[in-house]
Amino acid sequence: MLSVLNKRLCAGLIAGTLMLSAGGFAPLAAQEIPNDFTAIVREKIPAVVAITTKQIIQDQGTLGDFLSPFGSPGLGPAQPQVREALGSGFVISPDGYIVTNNHVVADASEIHVVFSDKENLPAQLVGRDPATDLAVLKIKPRSNMTTTAWGDSDAVQPGAWTIAIGSPFGLGGTVTVGVLSARSRDINAGPYDDFLQTDASINRGNSGGPLFNARGEVIGVNTAIVSPTGGSIGIGFAVPSRTARNVVDQLIRTGRIERGYIGVRLQEITPSIAEALGIQGSKGALVASVEPGSPAEQAGIQAGDVITRFNGKDIQSVHDLTLAAASQKPGTRTTLTRNRGGSQQEIALTIGQRDDEEQQQTGAVPRSDTADARLGLSLSPIPDEARQQLGLEPDTTGVFVQEVAPNSLAAENGFQPGDVIVSANNRNVTQPSDIQEEWERSRQQNKPILFRISRQGQSLFVAVATAKS
Repeated sequence: MLSVLNKRLCAGLIAGTLMLSAGGFAPLAAQEIPNDFTAIVREKIPAVVAITTKQIIQDQGTLGDFLSPFGSPGLGPAQPQVREALGSGFVISPDGYIVTNNHVVADASEIHVVFSDKENLPAQLVGRDPATDLAVLKIKPRSNMTTTAWGDSDAVQPGAWTIAIGSPFGLGGTVTVGVLSARSRDINAGPYDDFLQTDASINRGNSGGPLFNARGEVIGVNTAIVSPTGGSIGIGFAVPSRTARNVVDQLIRTGRIERGYIGVRLQEITPSIAEALGIQGSKGALVASVEPGSPAEQAGIQAGDVITRFNGKDIQSVHDLTLAAASQKPGTRTTLTRNRGGSQQEIALTIGQRDDEEQQQTGAVPRSDTADARLGLSLSPIPDEARQQLGLEPDTTGVFVQEVAPNSLAAENGFQPGDVIVSANNRNVTQPSDIQEEWERSRQQNKPILFRISRQGQSLFVAVATAKS
């Protein structure tokens, strides 16, 4: 989700309601709050840069790519086009390392940074992490270069002062001030959402700029806004420094990100699922399936288990467990508590390494062409404990639809969470890989894929176009 939104923001594009714009400190005491922020701004503005990028857009082979300069269909193939984008960033070390958003620099063929004194320098992409929308650049160090310092995002409470500096609409060195509105916001942009919310004005071009506390320390990286028009309405989001610092350090050190992995596919516990499982309340994360050979399988986790604690902390939702597992270093030994059949049990588990993190490196990340990714579906085997709630006969086979991404092919064609895909191209399916095989077969034949779906005891057919792009 995040990657889709990213592409629609920093280049100055407006799409939908949600758009991307852009260790160890004590909380700031009331008597330390300054009368104004001129001293902080004067000190930190030289460390904040504007970032300009150029991206070569190749012919994609669609009618929209064959428009003449007058807007009518052309007769020949489209020529590569250059798209320019604008964002913000900030210097974090005298060695010339600069932090920004991934969507500012993703797929860029050329990157430059512009300092407050108008000096324009070419920059090299060190590494990027699409999952948290962060990237690190490197420039040739300038003499006496001003740098920023990380603050503690966990120490900042709602109501505390926040200061955003960046280049909204290309206006470099713009300062806006507000307060921290909320913490730990999940805006459905990605699996690791944990944003700070601020009402300091953030607009297009602020992407990647710093969010400071009243000490002038960076507590966040401005990343997203909610806006019906493209301008600030006082709802902006920043990646907290707790996350950003860890990601940036890894990118500088190795050029890639390591995240903890336990190998389970999860779903939220609805009241009906809780009733079917015989548990009280909806807290915890339900294991829909376990990947073969994963740390979870090795620890004895099974589909139908409800994970209620992880590494000593209560798990309220799927999001809690996703963040908790990802924050662990691969190889770490930890514990989790599972509820199976009403019985609680604490078990030990060794954190693994996500395979897909190996792709989060410098340069373009290969686009996923798996059927569920292209469709916008999150799939799993049918949870045994949910069959009755789904209105399924005991011998019904199929693949369970956990989630449907907004604006995806699946959403456009009417798929809903809770659907069970019984067949694809009249072939009975029992696992997501079956759907992948039929998807590829339909793509090769350049024809739609035909699904039969069971929904609340009723059967229906859905055809989805699979034309190659």
